[in-house]
Amino acid sequence: MATTSDIKNGLCIVHNGKIATVVEFQHVKPGKGPAFVRTKLKFIETGKVIDNTFSAGHKIEVVRVETRSYQYLYPEGAGFHFMNTDNYEQVFINKNMIEKADFLKEGVVCTILFDAEEETPLSVELPFYIDAEVTYTEPGVKGDTATNTLKPATIDSGADIKVPLFINIGDKIKVDTRTGEYSECIKS
Repeated sequence: MATTSDIKNGLCIVHNGKIATVVEFQHVKPGKGPAFVRTKLKFIETGKVIDNTFSAGHKIEVVRVETRSYQYLYPEGAGFHFMNTDNYEQVFINKNMIEKADFLKEGVVCTILFDAEEETPLSVELPFYIDAEVTYTEPGVKGDTATNTLKPATIDSGADIKVPLFINIGDKIKVDTRTGEYSECIKS
């Protein structure tokens, strides 16, 4: 068992029977009264972020986690199949464990967080940027590059995003998977 003095960003703990990651923390020593630790915890299963305060010296249960690189293979039912890039072992991940799952493309290498003791997957992180091809968008009009106006587009992973007016069907673009926004055009 660890105590509140061991809290740091990224630490996984058990809080109210569920695994949570410490997103932010602050040790507070007020002039009057006992010290405490103010934290922001993100629950891995739901993605919900809560504020929580621990009194100084409070015992916390730390969960040992490992991150591993897995390549996305294909969808099946309510989930996806991934393959370990080191030993070619496959794992099935439910769709609800992946934020922004509509940006998954065959061959994309993702980082999967595992509970090291139970060998169960906890969450999947997509790479920050993916290369995509525009499969549908309205045609741009010549000369429409003076403003920062955006139009809807669909990319080859099936996700809908907003792109600048000069982007056409078949163009290769870079997309930020954290925000779901167009980043840049890729020259071929």
